[in-house]
Order: sequence, then structure tokens, then C-alpha cells
Amino acid sequence: MSQSKPVLAIDAMGGDFGPETIVSGAVDGARLHGAKILFVGETGAVQAELDKLPLGGIEYEIVHASEVAEMHEKPSDILRRKKDASIQVACRLVREGRAQGVISAGHSGATVACGMFIIGRIQGVERPALASILPTENTPMILLDVGANVDCRPYHLFQFGLMGSAYAHDLLDYAMPRVGILSIGEEEGKGNVLVKEAYELFKMAQHLHFVGNVEGRDLFTGNVDVVVCDGFVGNVALKLSEGLSSSMSRVLKRELLSSGLLPKIGTLLARKAFHNFARVVDYAEYGGAPVLGLKSIALVCHGASNAKAICSAVRMGAQFVASKTNECLIQTISANEELTRYGSSAS
Repeated sequence: MSQSKPVLAIDAMGGDFGPETIVSGAVDGARLHGAKILFVGETGAVQAELDKLPLGGIEYEIVHASEVAEMHEKPSDILRRKKDASIQVACRLVREGRAQGVISAGHSGATVACGMFIIGRIQGVERPALASILPTENTPMILLDVGANVDCRPYHLFQFGLMGSAYAHDLLDYAMPRVGILSIGEEEGKGNVLVKEAYELFKMAQHLHFVGNVEGRDLFTGNVDVVVCDGFVGNVALKLSEGLSSSMSRVLKRELLSSGLLPKIGTLLARKAFHNFARVVDYAEYGGAPVLGLKSIALVCHGASNAKAICSAVRMGAQFVASKTNECLIQTISANEELTRYGSSAS
């Protein structure tokens, strides 16, 4: 592709709030992060939102799609029966070379499925993983898989660790990311069969900083950069952390507002600290969860994404393309190809 700017296909019909939020956020992202946007969706609906916005200096196109992937539909049905769904059309734009990545706040299962079967997987990757960036006491941490693969084998977890490490290196600028396995104890030998066998693979890995098992209570300390688990465990951990941060914020606000004069004065003095806390736990800061292991980037955004979250997703997608992160992923997988093959046969 000859364009100097990263080109991203946006599923304009996805998300809880439809084109209004998606188009606004994508335009902001294009302006701030130097990306060209291909808006995929019903032309009239997309154009109506674009007409409301200042578009000077923005490069964009509208690519018509007559169907939408509904949340109640199975990903397999969307793939087979909705060939003109906006997420399918967006992924085909990547396969055809017209775009370098896809962003969607719509049906996450459909995004993963279309990514796998339309964009395709990196050679050697059997299961692409959904990675989420989580805040910690120090620097952000990557948790994967958070829902794409409910049932996994040891070598799947091993590949998740390889891909997560490459992603943390390129996108978060960690020189040697620390990689751990989510388990019920830190000691070697703790955990179920999946964790124990994956542990042995990680110990033999090349060019990987493996730190062993990580307990759930250690996820947010900042002492590990990449944590791997199967998609069932990862999704529960992700939803638990989201729910906990939201509940803590509500409880804190309620207690401060219902207290006496002195606590309220303290609240005013600590306003900056509260603002910083809210920013750290806000998913909109990171935009979306990348599907690692595809030939091009696909970002799955929260269904309730606001314009800020979509703008952040554009930033992440543009950075992924500009830093050539997929090349790093391919090299990392290739360097451990024999070990992955060994793990596959052992499983």
C-alpha cells in the first residue's frame, strides 16, 4: 500500500450509539493521529453525521454496507448470511489492501470471526487472542486472552505470551516485557493441567522474559507487563476489574457527597487526584482490545464506547500500523516455531 498515512476501516454502524458517536470519534482520531478513515456503513446515515462536523484536513471515504451485525446473532450466521454487514465489508477492505486495519464497537464475536476468516491469521498462529490493556499501580498491563478462545491448549497460552510480549514492546515501549501465567499460586507446579504444561513451554522460550505464575491479586501491582490465560478466565477477570473500578468510583463519590463540610473541602482540594484516578480506570483511554495474531490489526471496542474511546482506538490502530508491530509478531512466532510445534504435539 502506497499511502503515507495509516488507513483504517471503521465499522460505522457498530456500538450502542451508532454512527453519531463512531463518526465523531473517528474524525477526531484522524485529525489528531494522522490516519485516513474508511467509514463503512449505510451511506446516508454516515454522511448525515459527517455533515455536522468540521472536516478540514481529514482524509476519508464512505464505503456503503447495507447490513448490520446484530448483537443477538451468532458470529457464524453473520459470516454465512450477512455478506454485506458493515464488519464483513470492513474486513474485506483490509484483505483487498484498501485498508490496514479494522475498528469496530459492534458485535465482538463477529469482529473476531471476520478477522480470522476474512483477514486471515499470521502463519503459525492457530488461535488469535483478544488482548486488553489494564491500568495498574504503575504502568499499564496487557491481559490476554479476554474472550476469543474459551477452551485453550498449553501451546495456545504460549503463543499468547509471545504475541503479548511483542505487542507490549512495540506499542507500550517496554524494553523487555515481563510475562506471567494467571494461576492460583505463584509457585511452579500450581494450577490446573493447562497452566502447568504451558509453564514448561514458557521456560524453554527464546527472547522472552518469563516471570512464572501470577495470582489474581497481583494483576494490578504493576510487577508484570503481560499476563496470559484462557479466554474464559480472562473475560471473567476483565469484567470483574471493570465492575470493581466502576463500583469503587460510585461508592467514593457517594461517601464524599454525603459527608460533612470538612470532607467536602478535602474533596475540592483533592479534585486533581480524583480526576487522575478516573482517567486511569477509564477504558476510553485505551480505545479497544486488539485481536493479536491476524495478518492486520483488528480492534474490538466496548459497545458503550464514546467518541473519546473511538478516537483512542484510531490512535492505537495508527500506531500499530506505523510501528509495524505485526512484523515483530511474525518474527517472535518464527523464532519459537519449533517449541510451538513441540507444544502442539505434546498436547
